[in-house]
Amino acid sequence: MTRKLFVTTALPYANAAFHIGHMMEYIQADTWVRFQRLRGHDVHFVCADDVHGAAIMIAADKAGLTPQAFVAQIAAGRQRYLDGFHIAFDNWHSTDAPENHELARSIYLSLRQNELIETRTIEQFFDPDKGMFLADRFIKGECPKCGAKDQYGDNCEVCGAVYAPTDLKNPYSALSGATPVLKSSEHFFFKLSDPRCVAFLESWTQDGRLQPEVANKVREWFVRDETGKVGLGDWDISRDAPYFGIEIPDAPGKYFYVWLDAPVGYLASLKNLLARLDIDFDHYLAQPELEQIHFIGKDIVTFHTLFWPAMLHFSGRKAPDRVYVHGHLTVSGEKMSKSRGTGISPLRYLELGLNAEWLRYYIAAKLNARVEDLDFNPDDFVARVNADLVGKYINIASRAAGFIGKRFDGRLSADMGVEGRIVLDALRAHAEPIATLYEDREFGKAMREVMLLADKVNEYVDQHKPWEIAKRPGQDAALHDVCTVCIEAFRLLTLYLKPVLPALAAQVEAFLRIEPLRWGDAARAMGAHTIGDYRHLMQRVDPKMLDALFEPPPAAAVVAPGGEPLAAEIGIADFSRVDLRVARIMAAERVEGSSKLLRLTLDVGEGIDADGRPRLRTVFSGIASAHQPESLVGQLTVVVANLAPRQMKFGISEGMVLTAGHADEKAHPGLHLLQPGSGATPGLRVR
Repeated sequence: MTRKLFVTTALPYANAAFHIGHMMEYIQADTWVRFQRLRGHDVHFVCADDVHGAAIMIAADKAGLTPQAFVAQIAAGRQRYLDGFHIAFDNWHSTDAPENHELARSIYLSLRQNELIETRTIEQFFDPDKGMFLADRFIKGECPKCGAKDQYGDNCEVCGAVYAPTDLKNPYSALSGATPVLKSSEHFFFKLSDPRCVAFLESWTQDGRLQPEVANKVREWFVRDETGKVGLGDWDISRDAPYFGIEIPDAPGKYFYVWLDAPVGYLASLKNLLARLDIDFDHYLAQPELEQIHFIGKDIVTFHTLFWPAMLHFSGRKAPDRVYVHGHLTVSGEKMSKSRGTGISPLRYLELGLNAEWLRYYIAAKLNARVEDLDFNPDDFVARVNADLVGKYINIASRAAGFIGKRFDGRLSADMGVEGRIVLDALRAHAEPIATLYEDREFGKAMREVMLLADKVNEYVDQHKPWEIAKRPGQDAALHDVCTVCIEAFRLLTLYLKPVLPALAAQVEAFLRIEPLRWGDAARAMGAHTIGDYRHLMQRVDPKMLDALFEPPPAAAVVAPGGEPLAAEIGIADFSRVDLRVARIMAAERVEGSSKLLRLTLDVGEGIDADGRPRLRTVFSGIASAHQPESLVGQLTVVVANLAPRQMKFGISEGMVLTAGHADEKAHPGLHLLQPGSGATPGLRVR
């Protein structure tokens, strides 16, 4: 039976480019979708940019742009990543699109008609300089528990205390520095505590559509106290102007909180796609056999398992059939964090010439159906890709294709011998077990199963040694059969890997001169067939390429005329976004395992920490060839202070020191550290 599937990934917030965590989620969902299509199922796979909210509005203002222009710049760069990693969404849309405005308002009005919306007057901090109410993240002050300064309005990063913004001592606006004032405002609430919502969600979250660990976590919201009341509270769904978002019907100056309209973006993107396909949106969603599937990270479970299904159900729509939750991605054990800007740059990965399908395979080989974090380890990456993909899988074709081409004009044997047919029958017998693993998102187990099959084929090759058979007169038939078994086995393994390696599979299909592989092809042999010329299909990973991935970008350079052309012209708003600060080098040392890097400890004038010591930063700089570490200690230099922290192989780098050097480093060696005058002190801004 053909399944109808509507599949999404979480909508990325449009305040930054994709990071490697996005790629992990997209690769997981794309692999699952490709498998479903190989099985012949009907899939619509969509996503969109999540573009609303105060954070976008403020970032756009700082950049001197409208919110629409700001998010358009981010959106313009998305396709390079998606194409580069073979992520095949059917549609990519925006939550600011007309479809989302229409659907968000329609859902809200249905909830209101269902008597699940109410208004309340609340008090919250207001920035008198900016003329706007402040979310917790835009309020700072002293922790009410330990007294640490510059802590956010909801929790202390020093002692871990959790509190309300009004508990802060000496609060100030993170936007203007002004002292906020308490101000009353009418807010709109979605009554999740309504008995109807509680009953529906308690049933929906515990009926098997969520992973067991997710269902257990969500169950905490339904624990009843001694009065029988559950912990599920009402949800504030409104924000006051100024706000970049969708205005609430019949409520001028009030806007939907971004998390109300963001998941509606799933439906809006689908509606936009179906309109182009001339498919009726309402009829499509009303089909009882339609399965709605979401792939999300564990940090947004609450929104997708409580707010979103309740919004859909009580607005007369079908709630999701499955919400598949995955863990975070770490790098060599370090936690990935979008807010800290750490992690591998997917774009740099592609620019360095690293094969996108190395990463697809590596991630697939580590993924499972549980909510577990996945660690990217450079050494493991090199070993796994080289051993599995090249040493086991590609090796099968490279050991046999040459003989087929040179000795038999590319023609495969129609027989293959009894032993060969036994080997191939064993491979075919694994088609359904591997399919089950794909269906259940046990990709790591599926990859291990495929590689065990590749081991069996390589054992067959080692046992029969075609390179020795080829030397013996009168053994052409035996050579023909052995090599044909290898090519047919390679075809079957390619089919099993195709959801993970779509580009490589397309190359194999061209080499074998066959139609695009479908899952049902596992049951059928190619038979007497002529294949094309074999060209090497995949290179091994050079560890130096991984080292380059974790090296910092080249130091900013100021060069003499003729050394390097001037960069493209920028405006003063562009320059003002770069925060250059005087820093003192407190310590410098070489980095073990790198010939280029020095680890610098810098005082950038950021005050005193909770222990009464100066706050220091660590910066990795590629200046080891030009400077002895001990000669740098005590010197002043200039650092890009607002550069996002970068996770490197050797640790986190929290900025970039500036150097001057010639574009032709071989002819004009040397990197000169930029140094301010002796009267400068750490923390002074360079203007």
